[in-house]
Amino acid sequence: MQDEQDVIFDLAENTGRKLKQHDWFLTSAESCTGGWLGQAITAVAGSSEWYERGFITYSNRAKMEMLHVSSSALQQFGAVSVEVAYEMAAGALKNSPADISVAITGIAGPGGGCALKPVGTVCFAWALKNGLAIRKKLVFAGDREAVRRQAVITALQGILELLEEAPPVFV
Repeated sequence: MQDEQDVIFDLAENTGRKLKQHDWFLTSAESCTGGWLGQAITAVAGSSEWYERGFITYSNRAKMEMLHVSSSALQQFGAVSVEVAYEMAAGALKNSPADISVAITGIAGPGGGCALKPVGTVCFAWALKNGLAIRKKLVFAGDREAVRRQAVITALQGILELLEEAPPVFV
C-alpha cells in the first residue's frame, strides 16, 4: 500500500502536470492546514512553473485583510463554512494572477468542534477565473494530523477534478 506522503506527492505532481497542460497557475488559501498544501506543492521540483502563491489565513482577521472575506459571511456562517471557503478561493484569485484557486478551512481538533460542526469538519472551495466554482464540506475522522492530511489530499484531488471539467485552452 502506498504511503500517504507518497499519495500527496503523486497528487501534487499530477496537479502540476495538468496545470502545465492548461498553461495555468494555481493559488491556494489555507486555514486549518496552515501551509501544508503549499509545502506539498512546492515539494515538486519545477512547481514555480505552475504554483503562483499561497495565502495562510488562520485567523478571521487574516481572511478579511488578505482575501477580502466579508465580515458578514464570517458572522453568519462561521469561518468553517463552504460560504467562507468560497470567499477565500475567490479572494485568492482576486489577489493573484493565478487562473485557479483552492481554499481550505476547518476544525482539525482536538478541540473547537460543536454539534453542528464537529472536530474533523473541513470546508473546501475550488474556483476558476471564469467563475466556475465547486464547494464541498466533509467530516474527517482521526487526530489533528490525520484531519489535516486528509484535507490536503482532498484539496489536490479537487483541483484535478476541476481541471478535468475546465474547457481546453487553445493557443
